[in-house]
Amino acid sequence: MAIVLVDAGGTNIGSVRYALQRLGVDAGLTADAASIRAADKVILPGVGAAGPGMARLRQLDLVDTIRGLTQPVLGVCLGMQLLCARSEEADVDCLGVIPATVRRFDDGHGLRVPHMGWNRLQALREHPLLDGLGDDDQAYFVHSYAVPVGNYTLASASYGGDFAAVVASGNFHGMQFHPERSARVGARLLENFLSL
Repeated sequence: MAIVLVDAGGTNIGSVRYALQRLGVDAGLTADAASIRAADKVILPGVGAAGPGMARLRQLDLVDTIRGLTQPVLGVCLGMQLLCARSEEADVDCLGVIPATVRRFDDGHGLRVPHMGWNRLQALREHPLLDGLGDDDQAYFVHSYAVPVGNYTLASASYGGDFAAVVASGNFHGMQFHPERSARVGARLLENFLSL
């Protein structure tokens, strides 16, 4: 099985790659459109801001490539946000495969932004990506922007209100948290993605 990580400049690429290696998978890192299209599974990692993230994908001429993928795709952290239609961060159009607008957390209610730390995942519907997820399972988050809960939401978390923690639309999936830093829960969800 060929797994590729899209080299979109995210600083979490190394840790995602290492997490996959712990699962026995050696994922290639590439910005080559043909290699991405030929992969069995594609992971779009990302840490940083939506504007530079989309600029990097445009610079690499990968926007249409990613939009046109038919195999399972997983966006991680910023990678999940880039799968959405738009982000308020830099007011940028994103990939548009998840019908949502990414919004900044409202820090007017005493919330610290960014949201950092462990938070409980609440499954909203059954999906193979969530197999084995328990009621008290938590994941590790670091983000200032979030995707609102919608019909694409598989699991939510709460920080001053509910937001989408795991999403899916067709073959596109996303995890707002860092599965590579979420211990057993993160490893299980990565395994579930590899099994799709």
